[in-house]
Amino acid sequence: MATIVSTSLQGSGSRVVSETVLGASDTFTFNDGDVLLILNDTAGAITPNVVGDEATSVGVPGIGSVDVSAGYTFPSISIGAEVAVPLSSISKYLKGTISLTGADGATAKLLTV
Repeated sequence: MATIVSTSLQGSGSRVVSETVLGASDTFTFNDGDVLLILNDTAGAITPNVVGDEATSVGVPGIGSVDVSAGYTFPSISIGAEVAVPLSSISKYLKGTISLTGADGATAKLLTV
């Protein structure tokens, strides 16, 4: 289990971006404004899932209570493709200690903007 380390893009100038090769289950800390990038440099398509251990359900106007406890599953990421997710857009899934699964061998970057 690796911890995905964030690279801050705040301020001026260039910086080295931290990369993490993902295992079966990895963790990271969510901060508002973070963007998670996943590069599928494996030999097959991947479908990562992120979920916080305190994610349960959220109230949605016009719908009612929606269960988010299974986490957010990315659409399939093909070999060689890289996706970026502004984490604030899926923040209800990220309550508590966050785990990322389903991307063993892929490379992740976490950017704070």
